[in-house]
Amino acid sequence: MTQTERGKPLIALQDIVKQYQLGKTIVPALQGVDLEVMRGEFTVVMGPSGSGKSTLLNIIGCLDSPTSGTYQFAGTEVGNQDFDKLAELRNRKIGIIFQSFNLIPVLNVIENVEFPCLMRKDPEPLTSLRARVVKLCEDVGLGPYMKHRPDELSGGQRQRVAIARALITHPELVLADEPTANLDSKTSDQIIALMQQLNQRMGVTFIFSTHDPRVMQHAKRVVHIADGKIVEHSPQVAA
Repeated sequence: MTQTERGKPLIALQDIVKQYQLGKTIVPALQGVDLEVMRGEFTVVMGPSGSGKSTLLNIIGCLDSPTSGTYQFAGTEVGNQDFDKLAELRNRKIGIIFQSFNLIPVLNVIENVEFPCLMRKDPEPLTSLRARVVKLCEDVGLGPYMKHRPDELSGGQRQRVAIARALITHPELVLADEPTANLDSKTSDQIIALMQQLNQRMGVTFIFSTHDPRVMQHAKRVVHIADGKIVEHSPQVAA
C-alpha cells in the first residue's frame, strides 16, 4: 500500500438501492446504503437472514449491480460497468470466499488454488505460478494436503483452500459470505484467526458477512444491517 493510497477508501457506496422483481412484486433488498471501507480494514457485516448482507457483498464483489446509487472501487465508478469489465475487475482485484467453498471436485488443492490465474487473458507462466501456489498453501496450513482433492479434506481444510484461492490473484479486497457457517466452533475460530493474520501481514482488505454473534469479537469494525439498511456501525479503523 503506497502513501498515496493510505487513508483513502477502497470501497465507497452511496445511496445503493437493489430491487428484485418476483412476478409482479418488487422486492427491496437494499434501501439507500451508504458505506465506506478503508484499505486494510477487517470488517464484519452483521445481520439476520434476509437482512441484505449477502446482496451487499454481491454488489461489492461485482457479482451483481445496484438498481441505483453509485459504487466506487479504488476511486473508479464500477456500479454500472458491463459484464466483461466486472469479470476482469473480480479476477484482478477481488477474491471471494464462498460459504459452500465452491471448489472443483476433480482438481486437487494446488489445481483449485491456481485456477483463477489460469483463467486470465494473459496467464502467468505455470512455473512461477506453481511456486506461488505452493508457498501460499503452506502459509495457510495446507502443506501436507496439496495433492488431495476436496472430498479428501475436512470442512476447515476446504475453507483454507478457498482462502488460498482467493488470495492467489494478489487481490486488494477479499470478501467472505458466512465463511464459518459450515464449520464447528473450534474450526471457525481458527479460520477467522487465519484471515486476521493474512489481513495484518499482507494488508489485504477483508469484508465478511455473518449472523453469528461469536464472530464479532474478532472484528475491528462491525457494520449492522437490517431490512436492507445499515442501522449501526462501529468507527472506521485506520489501515
